[in-house]
Amino acid sequence: MNTFGNIFRLTTFGESHGAAVGGVIDGCPPGLVLDMEFIQAELDRRRPGQSRITTPRKESDKVELLSGVFEGMSTGAPIGFIVRNENQQSSDYDNLKEVFRPSHADFTYQQKYGLRDHRGGGRSSARETLSRVVGGAVARLWLREIGINITAYTSQVGEIALENDYTRYDLSLIEETPVRCPDPEKAEQMIKLINEVRYQGDTIGGIITCVIKGAPAGLGEPVFGKLHASLGAAMLGINAVKGFEYGTGFNVNQRGSEVNDVFFNDKGKINTRTNRSGGIQAGISNGQDIYFRVAFKPVSTILTEQQTVDIHGNDTNIKARGRHDPCVLPRAVPIVEAMAAMTVMDYCLLAKTKQ
Repeated sequence: MNTFGNIFRLTTFGESHGAAVGGVIDGCPPGLVLDMEFIQAELDRRRPGQSRITTPRKESDKVELLSGVFEGMSTGAPIGFIVRNENQQSSDYDNLKEVFRPSHADFTYQQKYGLRDHRGGGRSSARETLSRVVGGAVARLWLREIGINITAYTSQVGEIALENDYTRYDLSLIEETPVRCPDPEKAEQMIKLINEVRYQGDTIGGIITCVIKGAPAGLGEPVFGKLHASLGAAMLGINAVKGFEYGTGFNVNQRGSEVNDVFFNDKGKINTRTNRSGGIQAGISNGQDIYFRVAFKPVSTILTEQQTVDIHGNDTNIKARGRHDPCVLPRAVPIVEAMAAMTVMDYCLLAKTKQ
């Protein structure tokens, strides 16, 4: 599947070392002002080469809108866009043509399709996610008009972790550091750790926390199509994601009396005293902040020698070359936000069809 969504849909195309990557957004309502500065700024947050703790690959990642726009607004027609690749170094991958990189898509793609693009992973490359950031930026512009805002941040790198409570932090500080962590002290520790593993030719994983504010009650379906299930599917479809939890998630060592969100009359409005459900109950949003965490594995490409096999099944050794992220989290923050935005916008449009 190369298409995401039900009503608001994004279809992506392109490979890491091809001419370009891009996409088609379908289902965007007409009349939305497409703020190109905002869309480009979101891509700049994802692009490579933005700091010393990311891959040094240099790409401007300039987006070109090809259709579906007139006088700066969406027309309701499909919005086609393209981002041209400018800085491929395909020769870095010549030694990988006949070997399977550990924990990469090489083997599974070969088994599924009978061939694979060994240059940077081809379609499996995380470069494909820039199309998702464009789709997410358009969704965020639409959501802002109805008062829904989405913020994600790095909450853990290796063993360096923030408290699992986003209300403790000033989220306006997220962009103040290249690791995109709202705690300045922890951010410095994270940066130091990322640099350490980079110098060792290794990589490190961690967790991104995402908060959705302003979502109305009633988004989601009661059985199939639960809101948290769709958010989970959106997150697990991001490269390197290994886990998803919302609300208290895997913290299951408490009793019901400790985790239930008690209702009360808040000056004529029904509210809850806590939000351990993560803003979702029975698969449907309850009007509280929606929050969840996404676990990212260490990047699979490491610059130290590893054992593997070649396409003929012969044991061999491999040492990767090229430009790679020692930690994917800083660049993944806008991707998490984008996937969340497209999911929430899709469910808002679905809700409109049932009114």
